[in-house]
Amino acid sequence: MRFLRDFSFLEGVMKHHREVLHEVAELGREEFKTSEYIRSYLDKLGVEYDEWLGTGTAGIIRGKDAKRTIAFRADIDGLMTECGVQHLCGHDGHTSILLGLVEYVNANKEKLNDNFVFIFQPAEEGPGGAEALVNEGIFKYYGVDQIYGLHIYPEIPEGKVGIREGYFLSQIGDFEIDIYGKSSHGGSAPEAGIDAITIYASLVSSMQTIVSRNISPIDNAVVSIGKVEGGSRRNIIAEHVHLEGTIRCFKPEVYSKIKERFYEIADGFSKAFNCEIKVTIRDDYHPVNNNSELCQEFIEAVGDDKVKILDPLMIADDFSYYREEVPGIFFMLGARNEEKGFVNGLHNLRFNFDEKICVNALDAYVSMLEYKGSMDK
Repeated sequence: MRFLRDFSFLEGVMKHHREVLHEVAELGREEFKTSEYIRSYLDKLGVEYDEWLGTGTAGIIRGKDAKRTIAFRADIDGLMTECGVQHLCGHDGHTSILLGLVEYVNANKEKLNDNFVFIFQPAEEGPGGAEALVNEGIFKYYGVDQIYGLHIYPEIPEGKVGIREGYFLSQIGDFEIDIYGKSSHGGSAPEAGIDAITIYASLVSSMQTIVSRNISPIDNAVVSIGKVEGGSRRNIIAEHVHLEGTIRCFKPEVYSKIKERFYEIADGFSKAFNCEIKVTIRDDYHPVNNNSELCQEFIEAVGDDKVKILDPLMIADDFSYYREEVPGIFFMLGARNEEKGFVNGLHNLRFNFDEKICVNALDAYVSMLEYKGSMDK
C-alpha cells in the first residue's frame, strides 16, 4: 500500500466526520442522530440513497460500463458502557471512512466502471443489523456481487492492514445454565438437600473437557464461563445456581458439536444428581470467512509490504451474514501508535485512534477498485 495518493482535502473532511459522530454515539436501531448526519451529508453531495431498518442508509452510484456491483459496508452504532453510550469500537471511524469513499467515488464518477454500493449499517453491536438487512433483501435490491468491510484494530501499527484468507473472525454463541437442586440446612441436614453448588463445580470441570477432548486440536475453539450466581446463606444448601458464558470457534460443524456436548453433559448430570439443569444457548454471529481470490487480489492491490497476515481472531462481526450471500473480504485497519498512546484495545474505555488512519483505509479501497478495473486510474 503506497499511501501516496493526495487525499489531503478528504483527510480533513473525514476527521470532522469522526469528531461529530463521536459525540452522538447511539445504540443499535436507535442511531437517529447518526443517520441524520449521514443523510444530510449525502444530500449535500447530491448522492441518492434509501432508508433501511429505520436508521440504516444505503445507495448506489452506477458505473459507466458496469459488469459488477461492489458494496462497501460501515457499521454506525456505539455501545453501552459504564459511562453511557460511547464509540469505543471505532464505528465512528468506519462511518467516516465510508463517507469519504462515497465522496471520492461521487467526485470521480467519470472514472467509475462498475456499480458502487454503500451500506451504513445499524446495530452491529446488537441486535445484528447485517442479518436483518440481508433478510430485507438489500443485496437483491442493488444486485450486489461482492462486498468489502473493515475494522479499526489497535493490535497492529498505523500504516498496516491485517487480513487472512478463509476463516478470519470467529463464530460466537452465548449460553446460560441453570441448575435447580433442593434446599436444606447445610449444617444439620445436608443429606436432605440437592446441592446445586456441588453439581455446578463438577459440571464446569466437565464442560471444560469439551474443547480438550471432543474437538480436534487442529480446530480453534473456546468455552468460557464468566459469571456464576448461587446460594443464599453460608449454612444453607444452595437450591439454584446460574452460570453464563461464551462459545467461540470458526467452523460451523465445531460449533454444532460443542452445543451437542453441552446438552449431553447437562442431561447426564441431571440424571446423576437427580436435579433439573436447563441449558439456553443463543446463537449470535457466524464466522467471517474471507474469499481467497478476493483476499489475494486485495493484497496485490495495496502492496504486500503493507499487509500483515493475521492469525484467526476470536472476535466476531456480523459482516459474516453478508459473506454468506456473496464473495467478499473483511480486513483490519492498523491503529496502534505507541508514541501517541493509541494502544488500548477495542471496547476499552481508553480506546482511541488518530483520524489520519482513515486516509490509509481510503487509499486501500481506491487502490483495490483501480486494481480490479472498477475505476480508472
